[in-house]
Amino acid sequence: MAELKIPTETVTLPSKGLLYPETSPLAKGELEMKYMTAKEEDILTNSNYIKNGTVIDKLLQALIITPIDYNELLVGDKNAILIAARVLGYGKDYAFKYSNGDGEEIETFIDLSTLEDKQIDSTLYKRNTNEFPFALPHSGNNVTFKLLTHGDEQKIEAEIKGMKKVNPNGSYDVTTRLKYIITSVEGKRDQKDIREFVDNYLIAKDARALREYYNQISPDINLTFKPEDENYTGEGINIPISLNFFWPDARV
Repeated sequence: MAELKIPTETVTLPSKGLLYPETSPLAKGELEMKYMTAKEEDILTNSNYIKNGTVIDKLLQALIITPIDYNELLVGDKNAILIAARVLGYGKDYAFKYSNGDGEEIETFIDLSTLEDKQIDSTLYKRNTNEFPFALPHSGNNVTFKLLTHGDEQKIEAEIKGMKKVNPNGSYDVTTRLKYIITSVEGKRDQKDIREFVDNYLIAKDARALREYYNQISPDINLTFKPEDENYTGEGINIPISLNFFWPDARV
């Protein structure tokens, strides 16, 4: 019997690989993915993966052929891989509903293959280095920061979950994320110094300015949909992504 093969596709990363270490396969700015099979559909319906929120990550890890460190993936690059997985698995046409200006639910669809990368000034990137300088506009303090990876997001989620167990009514999202984003304060790189700065010295106006600049330079795929409905007056709708994004018939 002849050897059976599964077709694959090359996916270009929004970061173009510029922010990864030179030794990382991701520094090439692309990776290879296989088409989804029935085995991957089993992943989508795995109740344990669904319950603990890892089902999408398990799926993407199964589809990526290039030997990468999944935790090293920048969040924006992971989003592009997610879209590619949907196109390779179930096609480019994706139907979903949104609310128009009158609160009415409208069903529409989008061609996922037409989604484009965010426009980023790549001259701001220092090749093979995920770190950026930023002068906080109100306090004048100088910091450096990095763009978050999947691994960072996992650590942030775990830390917030732990703090919620101690104080269920507390809110920790903003400060915890900033503690992982900021890599130095006035040249100090010790985590203790960074956490103390975020908790006690980072004023709200500076925190907002940093977050805005972070979003401005973050490579990603544009997941905003602008309805052609004349009754819609918003700036755009975030394309909804859930388990049904991959398998409309999953019903979970």
